[in-house]
Amino acid sequence: MCHHYLPFTETGFCSPIIADFLTGRTPLRSFYEYIQVNPDFDKAMHVKSTQPLRRDLLAEALYKQYQGIEIREEVRANIGLLQATNTFTVCTAHQPNIFTGYLYFVYKILQTIKLSRDLAVKYPKNHFVPVYYMGSEDADLDELGSIQLNGKTLTWDTDQKGAVGRMNTTGLDEMIKKVADAVGFEPHGPALVEMLERAYLGHKTIQEATLSLVNDLFGCYGLVVLIPDNPAFKQQLIPVMEDELWQQRSASIVGKTIEKLAEHYKVQATPREINLFYLIEDKRERIVKDGELWKILHTSLSFSGEQLKEELYTHPERFSPNVILRGILQETILPNIAFIGGGGEVAYWLELKELFQHYKVPYPVILLRNSFLWIKKDLHDRQRKLGISTDALFEDTELLVNRFVHEHTNAALVLREEYAAVEKLFNELEEKAKTIDVTLIATVNGERTRALKSIGKLEHKFLRAEKKKFAWQTEQIRALKERLFPGNSLQERKENFMPYYAQYGPAWFDMMLKAVKPVTDQFGVISEE
Repeated sequence: MCHHYLPFTETGFCSPIIADFLTGRTPLRSFYEYIQVNPDFDKAMHVKSTQPLRRDLLAEALYKQYQGIEIREEVRANIGLLQATNTFTVCTAHQPNIFTGYLYFVYKILQTIKLSRDLAVKYPKNHFVPVYYMGSEDADLDELGSIQLNGKTLTWDTDQKGAVGRMNTTGLDEMIKKVADAVGFEPHGPALVEMLERAYLGHKTIQEATLSLVNDLFGCYGLVVLIPDNPAFKQQLIPVMEDELWQQRSASIVGKTIEKLAEHYKVQATPREINLFYLIEDKRERIVKDGELWKILHTSLSFSGEQLKEELYTHPERFSPNVILRGILQETILPNIAFIGGGGEVAYWLELKELFQHYKVPYPVILLRNSFLWIKKDLHDRQRKLGISTDALFEDTELLVNRFVHEHTNAALVLREEYAAVEKLFNELEEKAKTIDVTLIATVNGERTRALKSIGKLEHKFLRAEKKKFAWQTEQIRALKERLFPGNSLQERKENFMPYYAQYGPAWFDMMLKAVKPVTDQFGVISEE
């Protein structure tokens, strides 16, 4: 394997807010605590150690959560370590996409594992546990219920509603059969299909199935999966949720931050008046205040103040934080010092620093997740034959095609001499016009513009004609770009991990771990040789 890295800001896939986050630019610096490229983990650990944490409840709840699943010894040991005050976590979060969804899900988890390892070497007196925090209460099935496999979209056919994590796994056997048809012939395909069957056909809910699958895939690395849809976890957030329901502080606090951010950047998440959902059976609906009552949208449910308080204290699991408060729950229950997220996640965490300060919850180190482009051997061979550098792959397709033609043609496609000759001619005509009638200068310059445009049109036609001579090569370039950047998007946002795992098996994760840089501003390219 060949590893190559280039600055994320030079890929064409980096938003202005993330570019400034990676470079530590002044307009953004006050919105986060620790710089991306050289975070102060010593400070993060010191600050986190001052926070009161119920480590005993955390470990107890996690052990219960793993009941019914063959827990790896590495995971069991890490859950036990969470009870020690010198143990910290490194966390990533993601919804329970069917069959893990997209490649970047795997990249986030591997980066979490690698950072935990690196910190353990740097701080041998401490323990670091990688955690996958499952966003199981997300209700967006349209986003979570489909995957792309070998260029085809597979979609779970179900009409269930509410939190995806609570949905029944009924009907996923058909999707598993399609996966088997697609990758079952690969060396590790049968083992992968068996894992899917064990996870999705052997458990009742999506969150249990996701826990099983992620445990099978990453348990050997000690990755701990946390499902926050749990009374033991929600109970610890009751003071914040009570404040949210009666005082609605988060909207005003985050709103002020957003006003400042919006002066320079596009805002990622906008707070509601109440940033909690009501979660019951097949429903996850917003809570709104209406006079003296709290109503649940799209239902007939409503609560008086007394009824709502009783509901909150008796059933905290029925209250689900949205994106504004989700991080507060995460950092309240975990001894966490670092959070790894994608560009969108980083952008909304930048809105939350003052909210964390208000509730006296330590704000973690925020790290942009690693991004990778995996180039299979046949595509890497094609790239080399075409003479395209790895950095050039990230350029616009037609710019790449045009440069290839310019570099390989014997014809003069750039008409520099002709442009210069036209300019020289019209400069002379302008001088003559001055001696005859100065009003003619405008006419001369108008003709100059038309002549230069004509040269430009000819130049374009020359290039187009020359492209026809290189039709095979230019189509190869376009096909290469489409394979590596499907739909002009990043590969990791389209493809699923299964074709790679089916080919290489667990060794693929070890290959990826060698390429992962937990703290970086670089984009990775991995080429098969």
